[in-house]
Amino acid sequence: MNKKAFRYYYWLFLEFVKKYSRLILMSFFIGFISLIGFLSVSPYLKSIFNKQEIIGLVGNYDFTNLPDEIMTKVSNGLVTINEKGEIIPVLANSWEVKDEGKQYRFYLKNNLLWNDDKKFTASDINYQFSDVKMKVVDKNVLDFYLNKPLGIFPTYLSRPLIRPPLIGIAGFYRLGKYKILNGSLVELTLAPNTKDLITIKYKFYNNESDLVTAYKKGEINKMTLTKKSVADTFTNWKNSQIIKSVDYTRLLTLFFNNKEKNFTNKDIKDAFSMMIDYQKLADFGEIARGPIPPISWAYNPLLKTNIYDIDTATKIIKNEITSTGSARLNLLTSYDYYDGADNIAGEIKKTGLNVDINMITYDRPDKFDLLLVFWKIPQDPDQYYFWHSTQQEGNISNYDNVKIDKLLEEGRSTINIEERNKIYQEFQKIIQDDPPALFLYYPYVYTIKRR
Repeated sequence: MNKKAFRYYYWLFLEFVKKYSRLILMSFFIGFISLIGFLSVSPYLKSIFNKQEIIGLVGNYDFTNLPDEIMTKVSNGLVTINEKGEIIPVLANSWEVKDEGKQYRFYLKNNLLWNDDKKFTASDINYQFSDVKMKVVDKNVLDFYLNKPLGIFPTYLSRPLIRPPLIGIAGFYRLGKYKILNGSLVELTLAPNTKDLITIKYKFYNNESDLVTAYKKGEINKMTLTKKSVADTFTNWKNSQIIKSVDYTRLLTLFFNNKEKNFTNKDIKDAFSMMIDYQKLADFGEIARGPIPPISWAYNPLLKTNIYDIDTATKIIKNEITSTGSARLNLLTSYDYYDGADNIAGEIKKTGLNVDINMITYDRPDKFDLLLVFWKIPQDPDQYYFWHSTQQEGNISNYDNVKIDKLLEEGRSTINIEERNKIYQEFQKIIQDDPPALFLYYPYVYTIKRR
């Protein structure tokens, strides 16, 4: 190109810029804003176009301690238990009871495959029972030998069977990609086994604060929170919805130490039930009436509701506890529940009792008068481990009631739903009359997810 032509195009370019400078600047500005906007929403777009749900969970997990939410998606147990309490075969085809209830023979379904296409046989079953022996009869038959008869034994075989790292059988999902950092899972993807399901990715965080930050950044599109105040911050987010529900697997419980002299007195236990203002607790969860949740087939709907009556409680305390020296109580709890413990301690002090709040320093405290913790409720109404007088490890309240012992023994000796229902109806009546603890509430939880 000669100089004359170069100058021509140079001046033509300058005139063009001069004439359309405003349009050029506006186009540049719009393009810049669009780029910033795209980068900021790209995590959301990625989750939409990839058709996957990204769920955030709080906790330190590896393949040995994954939450039930993940395990049940990947695999099944030999049986499952429906909402009516009926035991339904899943991987098992059937079973029979021998030796007066001390032997169970399970027959497996044919042609079952693990998610890695390995054939499933009786020798793959890896339930870790300390007091039950297993013997493989053949590839589809397995015997369980118990030390003593246990009618509800099949209910213990509902736990999903897993091969390392997370290989399941007959589940809706299979293990996909995963990331591990310093021995703990950071991400875990579950790939669907059927076309009508979408991929699920789990991301794990150290605490609820990190979880919320991840949601705000768009790293996840679903999370569950335990604090209403935190969940309420998303009320005005147009692209998110808040779903409030009740977690019936956990029950905030104020355990009595029934070995202590004060709590062998039924009147004093009644006084403590009157010290709890349940109306205030209703803001945090669904009020409990006993140790069996209302969604259970064994729940007794006729149980009474405790009534707040601090004046009557004070009169009982003054009549039953005369020495102020013996009226100092040790209330144990964890830092997470300190506010609740402080409120309860305030009510107790109104009756003239002194309360010291101390933090739990180990899993199973022995020296306490009162213990405030969340208790994990078993799916089956059998609560032998927690309330039977012989159970030194599980019976942390040192509860000893002959009638309750008998009912707990009868309740686990049969698999008949009608018989068990009658037993547990009576169990709940007696345990409300002579409580080993005060059952406070099942907590509300708040699931936040993008629309």
